[in-house]
Amino acid sequence: MATNRQSLKDLQERLAQRLSAAKTEAATASWLAVEAGGQRYLIPLVQAGEIFPWSPIQSVPYTKPWYAGVASLRGGLHGVVDLARLLNRSLAPATSGDRVSSESRLVSLHAALGVNAVLWIDRLLGLRNPAMFSALGSNPENAPAYFTRCLIDHQGQLWQELDLQALAGESEFLAIAA
Repeated sequence: MATNRQSLKDLQERLAQRLSAAKTEAATASWLAVEAGGQRYLIPLVQAGEIFPWSPIQSVPYTKPWYAGVASLRGGLHGVVDLARLLNRSLAPATSGDRVSSESRLVSLHAALGVNAVLWIDRLLGLRNPAMFSALGSNPENAPAYFTRCLIDHQGQLWQELDLQALAGESEFLAIAA
């Protein structure tokens, strides 16, 4: 009986340590890591809102190619921005069926940014924190203001940090009419 109590006590201690470690990791996470158009992006957690599963999009005529349309999410209409197309304007415009996969997601901008929009991403890559990166890269030449910095992770992969607050303030982003 004493061995069972000791085993139970050991299990409880291990679980308590794991829970403590998980809380610490969650508290230090700074970015939501996403992929769009084959590129890796970091979205500050304080600027991101809810993550939605893929939802059918109703196209809107006479809008810019990166504006995919509107989606009904939790009873409200949200503008859907094709992040890959917005950031790489040389991509051919996609219809919603061209790139949608089981990993496609819609990430809303935080309500404090005042824009009722979601970003269409190809897939989520998890949470990231500064300790996961070893170096700073350089931004592309003539990069938009919402490209804050490039980071290189320990595996040598390049990540572009996006400033959603700067993006939400861009006149080009706010003017969707073609």
